[in-house]
This record gives sequence, structure tokens and C-alpha cells, in this order.
Amino acid sequence: MLKGKKIILGITGSIAAYKAAYLLRLLVKEEAEVQVLITPAGKEFITPATLSALSNKPVLGTFFETNDGTWHSHVNLGLWADVMIIAPASANTIAKMATGICDNLLLTTYLSTKCPIFVAPAMDLDMFAHPATQKNISLLIERGCKIIEPSTGVLASGLHGKGRMEEPEQIVEILKDFFENKIPQKSLAGKRVMVTAGPTYENIDPVRFIGNYSSGKTGIAIAEELIKRGAKVDLIINSHLLSSREKELYFNTLGTARSEVISADDMYREALKIFPKVDAAIMTAAVADFKPAKYSQKKIKRNDKNLTIELSPNPDIAAKLGQIKKSNQILIGFALETHDEEVNAFKKLISKNLDFIVLNSPSTKGTGFMTDTNEITIIDKNNFKKKYPLKTKKEVASDIIDELEKLLKK
Repeated sequence: MLKGKKIILGITGSIAAYKAAYLLRLLVKEEAEVQVLITPAGKEFITPATLSALSNKPVLGTFFETNDGTWHSHVNLGLWADVMIIAPASANTIAKMATGICDNLLLTTYLSTKCPIFVAPAMDLDMFAHPATQKNISLLIERGCKIIEPSTGVLASGLHGKGRMEEPEQIVEILKDFFENKIPQKSLAGKRVMVTAGPTYENIDPVRFIGNYSSGKTGIAIAEELIKRGAKVDLIINSHLLSSREKELYFNTLGTARSEVISADDMYREALKIFPKVDAAIMTAAVADFKPAKYSQKKIKRNDKNLTIELSPNPDIAAKLGQIKKSNQILIGFALETHDEEVNAFKKLISKNLDFIVLNSPSTKGTGFMTDTNEITIIDKNNFKKKYPLKTKKEVASDIIDELEKLLKK
């Protein structure tokens, strides 16, 4: 399957460089012809002599040979190769690739080659999750690079990378699948979807608010599933309940633009700004229906008297989007009902001009807020109902996106 394929293997300065030797051995075993390019930092982790012995070719790391002045043409290397894979790819090299810096032979070859390029990132989790690294990886994807997601063995979906370079055996299988055209086009490639998630907090004074128990887990799971299927996601979320590490893992990711909000008014403004640009919107956020009519600039002091807080209605975000929705846009809403569930959900669907609504009830054990599972019913504009058993929220997200895909294909 790889017999006779011409492969450039780029090795950069990472502790995972030792894996490149195993990868090289496997590629040669598959009868591929492999030319190794190594950066100066890469030589600090593995010796060119080892790699040359495995590939039966000189390892190239400089533009000129110091003994005779022979020039290694990055242009010719780019024309020679059927595929280029950079494994391990350090954060430094990924940054240089993203910004067009070409201060070594590997990078100039990358900029010159016309063949498909695979990149296997390798770094610690904090470096991988850093916004700068994720932005650089996103730029590479936009330019057609295929990112091999660390520690999962699949092409990057955006949310499950742990920073560790994928195992050589898995990389070889990915290359085999590529040459056999087994890597399918992602089903939502080219689509852009807005997702609202989490609660809204309506401030009473500087330290108190009216809110709800939404954790945002369903919205995050939906964003993950969308990215996995190739969509670009605009996530509007109140992420107050998430830790800093969770924010890094969930939001500093491939293909996700994040807007952090607090109140319903905040979410309303962001949604109106983004919605005209997207193919679909999924409104999972638990938006407060009311807010305090007056905000106290100072903390309200406790006393022995009853406190009355007058409430005024918040803007109905889904209803407003339903009013401005274009014929080629899909709008999906959620309904959390405690009685007459299906009747109330269908009324909401019609009044807000939704394409379908996801009904869930907090009355069933293991469903609703602050859980990892849910039991939903999807209701469409014809009042057709599709009920699902109790599932994890990741599985629920997959079911919802399956229904979205059907509408987008019409």
C-alpha cells in the first residue's frame, strides 16, 4: 500500500523524536522510499546516523554540505515527494510553518512542496492548548495541512488532543488510508454553525445574580461533534462554572471561535452579530426569561425586612433569530418543560420559527442540568416526534447533529 511511495519525513526538536525512528522503520518496511529532513533542534534528540541507517539515505538538515558545497534543493525535494509528514512537529516548527518562516531546510521544503502534508504535533498539554498554538494549527488546516490529532490516531477534530505525538503504527495506517482514498470528506466541511451554551446570569448587585443550574455540557458536546464533522463553530457561552483547564481544553481548539458572555443581553448582542454569517444555529443556552428591573451599584445590605426585586423580561433570542432567519438557514431550539411537555415544546417551535426543537425534562432521573446524561425527544415542524433513550450528552449531541445534517442536505 505504501510500496514505491516517496515520503519526506520531517523531524523537529521534540522529546518524541525517538518515535520518528520507529515510524521510519515501519515506512521502510512498507517499502516506501523515505527522505528524512531534520531541524537543528531535532539533532539534539536523535542522531542523523541512526536515521540514515534506517532509511538507507543521507539525512538532510542543511542547505549545503560543508565538505563539498553540494546544495540540497528544497524545490526538487518538494517535486519528488508524494507526501510530506512532519512527526514530531514541535510548537516552534508549527509556529514557523503558520507564519512562513523558513530558516531551515525542512521549512523551506514545506513552503515549496505541492504534495499533501501531514503534521503530528508533539508537546506538553499546556503548550498544545495555548491559544497561540491552536491558532497556528488552525492556520495550517486552512492551508490544507492534515493534522494527526495527538494521542487519538484520527485526523484532527479539535477537542481530544493531549499533546502527545500519535503512535507510529497509527500514523502509518493513516497514510495507508490516505493513499487508498479511505479518508472521507467530513460531512459538515464548509459549514458554519453558531452554538449558544450555558446559563445566563442576571445581576442584582455587584455580588449577586439570578441564574440557573445549566452547566453548558450539552452545548460543549454539540460544539465538539460539529468540529469532529468538519464544521466551523461559533460558540457563545457563559463559561463561569468551568475551570481554567477546562476552558483551555474546550475552547482553545481547532475550528472554534468563542464569545464569552454573562447576561441574556450579552448573548443577544453576540447572537445577532454572528447569526447572519452562519448556516445554522443551535440554541442550547438556558437563557433567563427575566432580569432585575433595577441594578444596584452597591451591595444590597441585609436587614429584617422583606426584599422585593422587580423583574423585567429579557429579549427572546431564539424568537428574534427566527424573525430574521433566511430561507437557507437552520434554527434549532431547546425546550425544558415540566408539564404538557410535547404540547408546550411544539408551541415554542412554531412561535419562534424553529426547524426542530429538542425537548428534555428535568423530571426524569439522570436528565437535565448538572448531569452527564440526557433523554430527549426531537420534534419537527410537522409535529413528528422522535424519542431517544437515556444517553450520554456526547451521544445526544451526535443524535442532534445527525438531524441537522439531514436538513442541511435538503
